[in-house]
Amino acid sequence: MTNQEQAESTIAFKTILGPLLFLALIFFLNFSARIIFAPLMPLIGADLGLSNQEAGSFFLMIAVGYCVALISSSFVLAKLTHRAIIVCSALAVGLAMVGIAFSESRLLMQAGLFVLGMTTGIYLPSGIATLTSLAPSKFWGRAIAVHEIAPNLGFVLVPLLAQALLNFLPWRQVLLLFGIICLLIGLIFWRFGKGGHSYGAAPSLKAYAAIFREPSFWLMMILFSMGITGTMGIYNMFPLYMVQELGFDKAAANQWFGFSRISGLFMAFAAAWAINRFGPKKTLLVVFLISGICAIFLGIVPRPWVIVLLFVQVTAAVCFFPVGFSVLSALGKPESRNMVVSLAVPLAFVVGSGLIPALIGWIADVTHSFTLGISLAGGFILCGVAVASFLKLPAK
Repeated sequence: MTNQEQAESTIAFKTILGPLLFLALIFFLNFSARIIFAPLMPLIGADLGLSNQEAGSFFLMIAVGYCVALISSSFVLAKLTHRAIIVCSALAVGLAMVGIAFSESRLLMQAGLFVLGMTTGIYLPSGIATLTSLAPSKFWGRAIAVHEIAPNLGFVLVPLLAQALLNFLPWRQVLLLFGIICLLIGLIFWRFGKGGHSYGAAPSLKAYAAIFREPSFWLMMILFSMGITGTMGIYNMFPLYMVQELGFDKAAANQWFGFSRISGLFMAFAAAWAINRFGPKKTLLVVFLISGICAIFLGIVPRPWVIVLLFVQVTAAVCFFPVGFSVLSALGKPESRNMVVSLAVPLAFVVGSGLIPALIGWIADVTHSFTLGISLAGGFILCGVAVASFLKLPAK
């Protein structure tokens, strides 16, 4: 590419950067709603008298609701535009957070978390479809990298903001404030947001069959389970591990956890560069190798080394999602991209963000230690190296 072509490409991308950032803001709130309970869990657990297994089950309820919503989203998208779904998701997330803030029992909170999972789950297929409609295909790598700023920024800011707010507010009011913000941003996007005026593909046996015939689709579903384990699965339970077993106070645990995620803000763009330079398959192999080995040793090494490994593990793990969504965007026809995402991600999210934290909590209750559960999660992530080696991508 000549210098003139590079300059024209940069100018063209800048014209869509504003709408992409607004979409990333919606994704940030959507994602933060699912992870804000991790830094609050030591207080929520103490307030409600939860065991480690019960604390893990809270994340499982979010994951199951998220799964149900993603699987059913294709039916909704055939009737509503992607833009309408994004607005509905933001408003419903806000209402769900308000409801959870007023829940007084474990069962009510679990029900609220299931609803929260559903309200957050309907966003992703429409978000990806809107993103790819805003950006020409040659900019998808950059556009997805911008979109992936949202979860990476959430991993950094949510523990730090949660701890800052807990200095002035009880945890219930923190959730209430977050819900109100989601409602306001949803209304603003409804008025000023761009893109997403098309409808998704109506579910059909023919469309499903075309997706299911792709071996890479099934491999990506497995890889997403491992990728989500490397980020959200470990994230959900690690604050409890740091407080209960490693002896960190709650403020220090949230601060270190937030700081460890700063690299994710830059690694999304590094992953986009690696996709173009080495290809998605080689990038995935390196990501799972580093993330898996570091996660295994997170449950073994002494306390001083835990912080070092946490920084390295997170740096590698967050690189998965730009690669993963780039591959999913290449599977299937443009009108069926929402179906590809809504089929591949749900089960992966239940496993990586729900079952793995619940399993870590159960093992912690049985063995009175988080170390075995975290190391086993690391072994699961490391298996991604073998799975990714079988991945065959379409020429496009």
